[in-house]
Amino acid sequence: MSESIALERHAGFFDRENTIAGPNFNRWLVPTAALAIHLCIGMAYGFSVFWLPMATLIPASEVAASCGDIGLLQALTSTSCNWAVSHVTYTFGIFIAMLGISAALWGAWLEHAGPRKAGAIAALCWGGGMVLGGVGVMTHQLWLLYLGCGVLGGIGQGLGYITPVSTLIKWFPDRRGMATGFAIMGYGGGAMVGAPLAVWLMDHFSAGGGTGVAETLIVMGMIYFIVMSAGALGFRVPPNGWKPQGWEPSSSQKANAMITQGHVHLNKAWKTKQFWLIWSVLFLNVTAGIAVISMASPMLQDVFGGALLGLEDTGAAMTAAQQTAIAAAAAGLVGLISLFNSVGRLFWASLSDKLGRKNTYYIFFVLGIITYCLLPTWGHMGLAAMFVISICLILSMYGGGFATVPAYLADIFGTQMVGAIHGRLLTAWTAAGLIGPVVIALIREAQLAAGIAPALVYDRTLYIMAGLLLLGLICNSLIKPVDSSLQMTEAELAHERALQHDTGVSNNAQTAARGAFGITGVLAWLAVGVPFLIGLYIALAKAAALF
Repeated sequence: MSESIALERHAGFFDRENTIAGPNFNRWLVPTAALAIHLCIGMAYGFSVFWLPMATLIPASEVAASCGDIGLLQALTSTSCNWAVSHVTYTFGIFIAMLGISAALWGAWLEHAGPRKAGAIAALCWGGGMVLGGVGVMTHQLWLLYLGCGVLGGIGQGLGYITPVSTLIKWFPDRRGMATGFAIMGYGGGAMVGAPLAVWLMDHFSAGGGTGVAETLIVMGMIYFIVMSAGALGFRVPPNGWKPQGWEPSSSQKANAMITQGHVHLNKAWKTKQFWLIWSVLFLNVTAGIAVISMASPMLQDVFGGALLGLEDTGAAMTAAQQTAIAAAAAGLVGLISLFNSVGRLFWASLSDKLGRKNTYYIFFVLGIITYCLLPTWGHMGLAAMFVISICLILSMYGGGFATVPAYLADIFGTQMVGAIHGRLLTAWTAAGLIGPVVIALIREAQLAAGIAPALVYDRTLYIMAGLLLLGLICNSLIKPVDSSLQMTEAELAHERALQHDTGVSNNAQTAARGAFGITGVLAWLAVGVPFLIGLYIALAKAAALF
């Protein structure tokens, strides 16, 4: 009875079976759909542009005298007191937490529902969450900001982040790393596009008074909903058995023990030691990277100060203009960080197709340890250029770690449920995003309290981060192939594919997606490429202040 019902099921527009590619589709359209989503949710890295304006929503002359020591609980519902910067920055922690939680909870559902449905829900949550957050700012309700941008936005982040992964890996079996690198590059570059747009919109809406934050959040939320929806509608999935025309797995790939020829179910994958070793690898790499992201700008100013302007007496008091110039140089470093965080994702993930995923992570950890240990030396020697180059290298590997890990999971556990497995793994990012900055801040405060000079306070922290990378190196070395007994049988694999409602389309595997790139491909790549290049130009213009 249940089988007959399943056969009679009418597929809806957003269901996976209605996204199976036809003969005229071209697989190079899929990365543009992924980039459309990731460039939007990547604004998570650019949310810091809102914190200060959010903390000054009420003019100082109108703030009640009782607001001096306002706590978080009072701030949640108070409409007469300005929020503290610390209060609004919790929004970032909430949506990073929800990113990992939602990806872990709904990763398996996504595999069955398909990228169109998941992408559409991600668009509704991220775009709608920003609109709701804007309403929270407009009505001065902090809890509404948390609910909109934090909770709903975080769910949109999680679903949007993992939506393209499984699809891209199936479309590009010959270039797994490069394919996921394209999409996840968009997440790293989202702030390059979104942050300047947010600043421009706030300037525009504040022209008549106010901060313009609420209007900016609402407008950007609507823009992101439209762009992400377009990306979701652009997704197609290959039929079972599809492969690029003329491509066959090389003998070296078949012989590579680190690349499985089978598939491990999510229910078994997350219980293996390989999963938790890769989880630890990502957690440690992200925690160390967050240390640099959170400290880069103040570290550059504290360590080099007037030396950034070529001043010989760096201990002398500086004028307001000189302090502004130093802050501009630090902002340039932030621009470079965004650039290398983004481009490093595509570079390292693509390189991993040649070197192998395990070897690529060896490079991350060995080179990272050396670079972290050299940063204090560059500071003591006054070599600002080497300091900046080292930070850019570190951030490229930080982004590269994110982009390489989906392909690593596909190599170890197979491609059938890699999106769901990746969703579970992203809890490592959540843990690092919540724990890392707290630990780093505590270490810094403890050293300052002990009387260590600000210019030296970062040394021990950087050495500790190098120690974390050493632990990551050890974890990576312990990763071995999964035992074949854990792989799905033919019957289990057929059942899993039946849940995706695509068992009857394998006859199309040889003819699907053989279409030309054409004008559609050109327009699709221009649609995502032009905003990215504009953001790249702005980042480079900011970075020019360093030189």
